[in-house]
Amino acid sequence: MHAYHLVVFKKNIKFTSMLHPFFYLFFVICYSLQSQKKFTKQDSIRGSVTLERSWWDVKKYNLDVHVYPDDKTIRGKNTITYKVLKSYQKLQFELQEPLVIDSILQQHQKLKYSSTGISYFVDLQKQQLQNQTETLTIYYHGKPKKAKNPPWDGGIIWSKDIFNQPFIASANQAIGASIWWPCKDHPTDEAEQVTIKITAPSQLVSVSNGRCTEIVKNKDGTDTYTWQVNNTINTYGVSLNIANYTHFKNVYKGLKGKLDCNYYVLSHNFLKAKTQFKDVFKTLTAFEYWFGSYPFYKDGYKLVEVPYLGMEHQSCIGYGNQYKNGYLGNPMGLSDWALKFDYIIVHETGHEWFANSITCKDVADLWIHESFTTYAESLFLEYFYGKQAADEYVQGLKPYVKNDKPIVGEFNVHHHGSNDMYFKGSLMLHTLRHLINDDILWKQILEKISTTFYHQTVSGKELIDFINNNTTIDVIPFFKQYLNTTQIPQLLLKQQGDEVLYKWINVIDGFNYAIEISVNNLKTWITPKINEWTSLQGSIKDININPNFYIQQKMVKSREFTQY
Repeated sequence: MHAYHLVVFKKNIKFTSMLHPFFYLFFVICYSLQSQKKFTKQDSIRGSVTLERSWWDVKKYNLDVHVYPDDKTIRGKNTITYKVLKSYQKLQFELQEPLVIDSILQQHQKLKYSSTGISYFVDLQKQQLQNQTETLTIYYHGKPKKAKNPPWDGGIIWSKDIFNQPFIASANQAIGASIWWPCKDHPTDEAEQVTIKITAPSQLVSVSNGRCTEIVKNKDGTDTYTWQVNNTINTYGVSLNIANYTHFKNVYKGLKGKLDCNYYVLSHNFLKAKTQFKDVFKTLTAFEYWFGSYPFYKDGYKLVEVPYLGMEHQSCIGYGNQYKNGYLGNPMGLSDWALKFDYIIVHETGHEWFANSITCKDVADLWIHESFTTYAESLFLEYFYGKQAADEYVQGLKPYVKNDKPIVGEFNVHHHGSNDMYFKGSLMLHTLRHLINDDILWKQILEKISTTFYHQTVSGKELIDFINNNTTIDVIPFFKQYLNTTQIPQLLLKQQGDEVLYKWINVIDGFNYAIEISVNNLKTWITPKINEWTSLQGSIKDININPNFYIQQKMVKSREFTQY
């Protein structure tokens, strides 16, 4: 939602006549409601690739967690298998209070450790030799932080279903996976495999990522479910879901053959789910067309009902959209095309490509996840309803861009930028497509991004450079304009006799792009210059920018000439 995503504000909203009469929800990402943040030493330790992180590479996590719903506590251990990249004797991992470390062992030897905030530093006794593979086991327990407003202000959600049975889930993208299990909590290092064992009362079903390989009925009235992930996975994508679930499944025949699709829902919602989840096949069909094959055939696809809106947990998507189309039954933006699909199914499934397969190296570049996935919603519409539907959907997002601060955040301090990474990010990519003006090339670029960075972490610069190398225009100034400034490019126009003059203002150096306009209802392309007038001659009654460009236009009145 990151899907994570959006929170509804019903107060302090000034509506204009532009707004859809039924669209009273304004969406922003709650977890990033922060003004000018002052960064601390803990921020740097959390957000950077420290010396204590850089020398070892996670190969596998083996997580074993016992969950106690009555007192809302957990007890567990995590065995980390890692490769030594460079010899060093101090290892950093994260675990957040109020959880407590019981002990840390390597080769049955208890190790000493220290901590700074949520980061722990382990003094290793065994010599760490380059290219060797080692294991470390961390034992812990406690009452994990309860989510205040999931998924934005995350943690563990301890709720009940309508039959008063436990309904438990994790949602921790912003706050971090270390809110409920110890790990290397930084996006640069993804485990190649993860085993998740969840033990809970026997009347409940425990669901996590990947495939269920074993269910053990214990003598103490609990069951242990083992889930195996056989693809690289980011830490925030590892999920915990426990409830009295009903399970059903089907098989999607996709680009790589048969894809197992499993669904875990509360029993009273079974019939609703059977109908609503038909959107899954449609979504996979559209996204495989645009982006290439679903990235996790080996682990399957899963939708799991959760007691919050939703989350893009890899191969285990959290679903809480109340079995309604749109966003909780309301259109996302001004266009009614938004009611043609279930927002959470489409958006979170899009994250399987952008967030889970392709993951940002630093949360400052979280736009890679959110901009592409929000834009993917329009591609879903285009596949099934045509290009006009997609265009109208994206155009309907314009009033909700705040332009409060840059989309790119501060690097190396676990800080992302503006919530505009959703709506403005989608408008940005939609604009880029129209600047390129070659739909075949645009589809090829999207497919190449998915295959080139398949199961990888990537920086914004790497991704932008890749796009730049696959287009006929220089897109670097374009991305700098939309990602690093709050300025919306403006086409300035003024009538002078029998001609109209035009130029760019409110743009950075290098923003020398041609755009499509209509002059007297006839389409044409112009290339404005920065701070230098160019003329259109003839009897001009009306000029409008193609609305698919996220660009403003302003006609200068005669009394304003001297200002420009």
